[in-house]
Amino acid sequence: MAEQCGLCGAVDDLVDVAVEPRDDTVTLCTTCQDGVSGEISDAPHWKCLNDAIWSTEAAAQVTAYRLLHRLNSEPWARDLLDIAYLEPDNLEWAEAGIVETDDDALIHRDTNGAVLSAGDTVVLIKDLNVKGAGFTAKRGTAVRNISLVPDNEGHIEGRVSGQQIVILTEFVKKSG
Repeated sequence: MAEQCGLCGAVDDLVDVAVEPRDDTVTLCTTCQDGVSGEISDAPHWKCLNDAIWSTEAAAQVTAYRLLHRLNSEPWARDLLDIAYLEPDNLEWAEAGIVETDDDALIHRDTNGAVLSAGDTVVLIKDLNVKGAGFTAKRGTAVRNISLVPDNEGHIEGRVSGQQIVILTEFVKKSG
């Protein structure tokens, strides 16, 4: 067993944890072990993954990748996943342990981070030129009964001036 946690570097309450499906282990502290096996809490703790994803230990790197995938609602975690590099066999190993759940569904958020749902009303925070329709959707316009674009968390759809348009979530704020 190593003398420190493979993810955060803690030195107390360490235990070796199997990294399936290979016969390899990573040494983890109690907090990291709880995050791997259950609910991820204490969000600031997981900033340690900024270093762990670049570990020279494959099991630590794979574990960090899986945790970042589970934290994909956090912008910093998505950014880190975008730049992370794992050797092809380690990437395959990491992805083999990722279980897709409904929790992994895209979450649409407005400019303030509020979660948007289908049917919500949003207000435009900026004048938007609507390509192909020949008009400008003015700031302050309410867009009622929005629908969410299922494969892109940055896009919603709504009706403005009688036209169904796609709107970037960064240009809206949830109303009421």
